[in-house]
Amino acid sequence: MCEVHKYSKGWFVQQLRSKGIKYHPQLRCHLGLLKESELRNLYYQYVEHEQQDSQ
Repeated sequence: MCEVHKYSKGWFVQQLRSKGIKYHPQLRCHLGLLKESELRNLYYQYVEHEQQDSQ
């Protein structure tokens, strides 16, 4: 498996999929179709926010 650069589009997709998010919650489209900025927003909304809440 190839390595993706941290905070790249592929990295955000990988992180979201590891948390069980495979589609955009509202648009219902595959994550690979989204722009990097949209993926970043989803990441901070669903992944980072959950990590901060659990601490």
